[in-house]
Amino acid sequence: MKSIFSLILIMAFGVSGLVAQATLADYETENEGWLHIVEDAFQESQKTGKPILANFTGSDWCGWCKRLTASVFVHDEFKKWADENVVLLELDFPRRKSLPNELKAQNQSMQRAFEVRGYPTIWLFDLEKDDAGRYSIIPHGKTGYAKTVGEFTGALDQMIAQREKS
Repeated sequence: MKSIFSLILIMAFGVSGLVAQATLADYETENEGWLHIVEDAFQESQKTGKPILANFTGSDWCGWCKRLTASVFVHDEFKKWADENVVLLELDFPRRKSLPNELKAQNQSMQRAFEVRGYPTIWLFDLEKDDAGRYSIIPHGKTGYAKTVGEFTGALDQMIAQREKS
């Protein structure tokens, strides 16, 4: 049985989606290969059939986030696994660097929708979009810090297997 949360996103990909996309074009994620705009992740997910893996992070202040990056995200083993299995989405909550306002609003909206209270929090999910441009979230599970690529991807492989059964 699928669990569906409704999510109305009023930022970067709402009515002013094209303008926001251009405004955010120069922004770079902390981790190479990760998207930062939900609409881009949705489009890639629709095209590939892969679920979205969202990393809620405090990239410039969160010690556990930095450890997760160092122990998992920078390794070729993870990059290969991710390329085959998921669409990567980074939702950052930095303290020392500033984000474009559209990106802040998007990330805060996603944080509220997923009830994220600490970092890092990693969610695996799918999105569906209705004719009015509203998204529904189909969550498959969440995780956090892991010491190794194998430990991290092993937990996600179980979520993906459950996704494929439903």
